[in-house]
Parts: sequence; C-alpha cells; structure tokens
Amino acid sequence: METIEGLQAQFPSYKDNFPIWGQQANGMLQFTVWSALEEAGLGASLQHYNPLIDDEVKANWQLPEKWKLIAEMPFGAPTGQPGPKDTMALEKRMLSFDK
Repeated sequence: METIEGLQAQFPSYKDNFPIWGQQANGMLQFTVWSALEEAGLGASLQHYNPLIDDEVKANWQLPEKWKLIAEMPFGAPTGQPGPKDTMALEKRMLSFDK
C-alpha cells in the first residue's frame, strides 16, 4: 500500500485509479505465477480468507502495517483434477466491440 500511496501523492489527478490499477497488476502477476507453476507440473489455487487472517499473517511474518493481503496461492504436486465449476457465460462477462 505504501507504493500505491506514494504514486497517489506523486500523481494526484490519478489518485483514485492507483488502487484499481494495483489490483489489476496483482491479478496479472497471480496469473503469471500460476501459469509458471502449472508449466513446472504443479497445481495451485487462489484462496481469499481476508480479512479473517490478516493480523495473524502480518504478525507471523513480521510484515509492515501497510502491507495488504489480497489472496494466498497454495501450490504443490496435484493429486487429482479439479471438479467442475459453474461460471457465468463469457458473453455475459466480457464486452467485445468491432469498428
């Protein structure tokens, strides 16, 4: 969060966008790490337990107060294939525009 706050102070006209851009960058990083783990033959998942475990995680690993947990990505040798997951149709989640 210190990085985001620093950018907000440095570029005040964009200050409301930096938390959003930070989340987007985090999502791209998660996807990249997950893909690299898969390429190495490992399985992974994203877990969202926050804010329930935030204080314990910060204390356990002596993390700065402004550090923010977004998700955990446990990984390891897969023991099976994931089960089916209901998702909304892509057409309802994404807009596509032609010229």
